[in-house]
Amino acid sequence: MANAKLFRMINWYPPMLGAGIKVVATNADVTSITVEMKLRWWNKNVVGTQFGGSLYMMCDPFFMAILMTNLGRDYIVWDKAASIQFLKPGRKHVRAIFHIPQEEIARVRALADAGEKVTPEYDVDILDTDGVLIARVRKVLYVRRKPPKGEKAD
Repeated sequence: MANAKLFRMINWYPPMLGAGIKVVATNADVTSITVEMKLRWWNKNVVGTQFGGSLYMMCDPFFMAILMTNLGRDYIVWDKAASIQFLKPGRKHVRAIFHIPQEEIARVRALADAGEKVTPEYDVDILDTDGVLIARVRKVLYVRRKPPKGEKAD
């Protein structure tokens, strides 16, 4: 399993760096990742709040990354769909905690091992520094076991 500290390398990925998005914590088994985005002059919109696209971007890769890391190379993991519900303007720094319990990862693995195409759905809340709910993101993933070498995937 990948070292949790490697996930902090994403902080240097130019789109994340430019938006001010930062991985601030990852647990040892990579089932939880905490991401923050500080409100800065370069990531404010015209009314002085967090860009909606930046709020979504801070949530884009992390559920997929948790599953990819925990399932390993024998599985295909893709984003299938996403939605974001903006609830309040983001006027402060924001944080999101992505978590997929080991039991859920085992459930997804078992279904994929049985030949199913699995489409798990996960929600994450974006909160400001006062704990105010700013937005809620729903991600739908696609997971399946890779076909044996020589066979073509659907």
